[in-house]
Parts: sequence; structure tokens; C-alpha cells
Amino acid sequence: MEIFSSYNIIIEASIIIILSFWFNGLSKKTNIPSVLMLIALGIILQYALGYFMPDKPEFDGALEILGIVGLIMIVLEAALELELKKEKIIPILKAMGIALLGLLGSAWAAALIMHQFIPEMTMQSAWLYATPLSILSSAIIIPSVSGLSESKKEFHIYESTFSDIMGIMMFYFLIGGLNPAEDTGFAGFSINLLITVVIALIASYAIILIFQRIKSQAKLFLLIAILLLLYAIGKKFHLSSLIIILIFGLVIANVKLFFPGRLSRILKNDKVGQMYHELHIITLETAFVVRTFFFVIFGLTIAISSLFSLSVAMISILIIISIYLIRFVILRTFFGSDIMPQLFIAPRGLITVLLFYAIPKEAEVANFESGILLFVIIATSLIMTWALIKEGKKPSILTDNEIPHDPLEENELPKSETPNTQNNIDLDLKDEDNQGSIPKE
Repeated sequence: MEIFSSYNIIIEASIIIILSFWFNGLSKKTNIPSVLMLIALGIILQYALGYFMPDKPEFDGALEILGIVGLIMIVLEAALELELKKEKIIPILKAMGIALLGLLGSAWAAALIMHQFIPEMTMQSAWLYATPLSILSSAIIIPSVSGLSESKKEFHIYESTFSDIMGIMMFYFLIGGLNPAEDTGFAGFSINLLITVVIALIASYAIILIFQRIKSQAKLFLLIAILLLLYAIGKKFHLSSLIIILIFGLVIANVKLFFPGRLSRILKNDKVGQMYHELHIITLETAFVVRTFFFVIFGLTIAISSLFSLSVAMISILIIISIYLIRFVILRTFFGSDIMPQLFIAPRGLITVLLFYAIPKEAEVANFESGILLFVIIATSLIMTWALIKEGKKPSILTDNEIPHDPLEENELPKSETPNTQNNIDLDLKDEDNQGSIPKE
């Protein structure tokens, strides 16, 4: 039986997307993250493939590519929802501080645990393995917190986005330390970051000014291709490429802030507004598809037997306890007693898996059990599910603030200047929470 024939692949891929769509609707009703359902589907498919094909195909390459594209789409989609206003400076800085302290504290605790209990694990390698386990998963958090209050939802979007970006930067900073000849230290890292920010701002302004003049309707995937190109080239030059994606999203989502005074005259407001709304939709859709296949393929590749190891369970439980103890201390310090359900919304996911596969050969520890990775991902997701279900029993009120903002709405454009297509998109976005069909991931 040819499982991987052309038509069979089309059928299988279509069924997976349909099931993922259904999982998303089920997730909104039950508060069970759709990611867990996708991983479970992958595990089922793993055993089904094992029955028909004794030699399991290799999916590592596809997993890495899907992870990178998914990461870019998730960060871009999150950046498109971040409004930079004076009254939001404090919440943004607070979320950034919590994300940084949580990342460093969790990585330090996980590194100590793995260094202590895993033979041949040096402290340097332990930090490298601990970093992916310390990064919050915006891929799981962003679509899961839509039912929370506006302030708590914003906090989780900010925190998980900053955790993603700072965690990736920290991971590659640690990789640089493996080779003393190439290690530029903190000063070199800071210069690298500054160069990345400058390039990101220049590229963002150039893209917006050029694309507002393109008359062709089929230009959004061209824009995404350029962003992917900038990300990949930045990686080749060892830049913090995710910053480029984040800054572009912030610029187009806050054009009035980045194009003040006379600069606003060079903008075609209706074109930029339309580009923002269409880009927001296409990032939602693309992230949905990429996330779907990433977690299903992850389920196909994991070794379930490793979960039943006593050492894996012990190390994983210790890491999970440290995650929530450190998070409790940080949240109590910043928020006082109002830390529910934020305390338990700390899942690990896409970036954890992606960075785990990016650990260099020279830093790999042969006796490290990948089951630790799976155990932590599943356990933290289940704990978040329990917290959200408990929170969901409380009465909640949805407001218009949950609808993605219009970056140009404050410009008070005359209705005649706003294209009809944009009005239709606005209506679609307002119906999004009711339909529950497009995940914000």
C-alpha cells in the first residue's frame, strides 16, 4: 500500500487540516489546548504508520523548516496586535521584566537539576539544554488566553512574545560560547543586537513605502517571502533575526507612532491600513496551517516509551516544580495576590522543540532522554488546561477591545478613503471570537 503517493498525501494533509480546525473549535469549548490534540493525533498516526511501514520515515528536516516558518508567523502575528501607547509602556516593561526573570530563573534551576542527575552533563551543556525548557510557548498561549480579561490577555501576549525572542537570543548566545575563538562576549552580543535593530527599522520603513505603491492584488506572499528572506540572511550573518520580524510587525501596527508629523504625508493611509488588515489575516491562517503540521509531525517523531523511564519522570517533575515556584515568586513580586490563572499559564511548546533540534553536535549529551522534553511540554500544557477550565467557570465579559485594532483609526480617515474590502475584513475580524475558527497562533 502506497501511503505516500501524491493523492494519498493530499488526502492525508486535507484531513489533518480539517481535524485541526475541529480541534480548535473543541478547544474553545473545553479549554483543552488544541496543541495537545494535534500531538495526540501525531502519536496515533505514528502507530498507524508503524503498522503499514516497519521503517519509519525521517521527519526531522520537515520539522525544523515548519518550526522556523511557524515561529516567524507567530511572532509577526503577535507583533501586529501590540499597540504602543503611553499608557501601555508600564504593562509592556513589566511583562518584559517578568519574561526575562522567568527565563533566567527557570534556566538556572533546570540547568542545576540536569547537571546533578544526568551523567556526563557539563554545566555549559546543561544551560544549553535548559534554555529551550525555560521558554514560554506563544504558539500555545496566544490562542488559549482569548477568554481572559483584556489586561491579563495582553500580559500573556507580551510575556510570551518577549520570552520567545529573549529565549532564542540567549540560546544562540550560549552556542557562541561553545567556540572561544568566535565568542565575542556580551559587548559583541550588544553590538549585534543594535545592528539588527537598525537593519530592522530601515527594512520596515522601506517595505511599507514600497508596498503601498504596488498595485497588484497578489502581493502579501511576496511580503512574507521578503520577511523570510531577511530572517534567513540575518541568521547567516549571526544576527538576532527574530528582532527584524518583531520590529516590522510593530511598525506596521503602529504607523502613526513611527510616521509622525511630516513623515505621515508620504503614507497612503488607505493602502497601509488595508495591508495591515490583510497581513493580519494571512499570518493567522499561515500560523494555523504551519502549527498544525508541526505538532502532528512532532507527535510522529517522539518516542513514547521514554515517558515511562523513572529517571525521566524524576528529572521532569523537578524541572516542572522549579518552573512554577520561580514563577510564583516573580508574579507575587510584580502583581501581589492577583496571580490566577497567570501562575499556571506557562506551557512549553514549539520553540522548545525547535531549539532542542538546533543544539550543536559538540554540545549534545548522548544519554540525555528526549522524553524529558515531551514530559515537560505535556505536563505544563495540562496544568494550563486545568487553570483555564477553572477560570472559565467564572463569568467573563468580552469587549470590543479584543478585536484587533486599526493602526490608522486615530487618523480619522473619511469613509470615502477607506476601501470596501477593508470594511469586510473588519466585520470578519469582529466575528472571529464567535466563530472560533481561526487560532491566534
